[in-house]
Amino acid sequence: MPLIIDKREVAVDSSRLRSAYTVPMRTASLNIALVNNMPDSALEDTERQFADLLGAAAGNIPVRVRLYSLPGIARSDRVQEHLSDAYFGIEDLISSRFDAVILTGTEPRRADLREEPYWSALVKVFDWAESNTASAVLSCLAAHASVLYTDGINRQALGDKRFGVFEERKVSDHALLGSGGGTMRFAHSRWNEVQEDALTSAGYVVLTKSLEAGVNLFVKKKKESLFVYFQGHPEYSPQTLLKEYRRDVGRFLRLERATYPSMPREYFDRASTKLLTEFQENALARPRKELMAEFPEDIVARSVENPWHSPAVRIYRNWLKYVASKRDDVSTFGSMARVDRPKSSGPWRAPTDRF
Repeated sequence: MPLIIDKREVAVDSSRLRSAYTVPMRTASLNIALVNNMPDSALEDTERQFADLLGAAAGNIPVRVRLYSLPGIARSDRVQEHLSDAYFGIEDLISSRFDAVILTGTEPRRADLREEPYWSALVKVFDWAESNTASAVLSCLAAHASVLYTDGINRQALGDKRFGVFEERKVSDHALLGSGGGTMRFAHSRWNEVQEDALTSAGYVVLTKSLEAGVNLFVKKKKESLFVYFQGHPEYSPQTLLKEYRRDVGRFLRLERATYPSMPREYFDRASTKLLTEFQENALARPRKELMAEFPEDIVARSVENPWHSPAVRIYRNWLKYVASKRDDVSTFGSMARVDRPKSSGPWRAPTDRF
């Protein structure tokens, strides 16, 4: 079933995305707000990523998405024009009720998130979501901002960027995860983290974590809404980590950062790693911005894979079923708002699918 994006002007056709002018929301569809705060270089890619992920997860559930972005994020003239054409204002969101909302992060500029120019608008959305949605998904920096705002949990700076594909295991039974295998892999790209002890002490329930990357997926019920948090990026397309790596390499060559970036973990194959290592050695020997013309992006892009796609689709499909059940008030789905605490001892067992 096609996913429809509500836009102020015209949308772009794709296999899962239908062209749509502004039309009244239909009660038959799940109405989801996407608050896309990604920086200019990733804004439109993020639109497509969530359209693809929601389209793959929806199955026979009709989904309609309306686009928003927080004020206070620096934008180029071109991107501001796109926002004016395609996105709705935050006041439109705050004056409406949606079945669910998805909030992305953005690139942090301040050590204290409360000093970011968009902070007041962001926390207004958090407060609104608690009473006006069945569920809210918060990604990366948006997740960090939410737990800081409601529970005073500060993110912790990492020594290096947590960047790459990391294997995670289930640590709690929850219907979001379904009855699939006990391990999965997800993409991560962040300089900060919120830690498990702080989360569990404040009533959050951790669902997946990695020995190397720490917590990824965790949840907490807030008033009427189930808040679902990702420190990683299940929505990423296969080439997103490569694009971010290329961006960071370019910043080094333009002297915008002091150190050469680390390659994303467990992402490139052996041949690609060899090519990129040779490029790095050349860049470190003679750093200059002109060298970016030789970056082997096209060759490397042919080999990258997306092992996080299947678990991401499964989690989002279960999430959409939950949101649909709340809209339709189907009591058999009510158990999802309850989370089971991790067992203190004994072997891990796959959960029974509550759907």
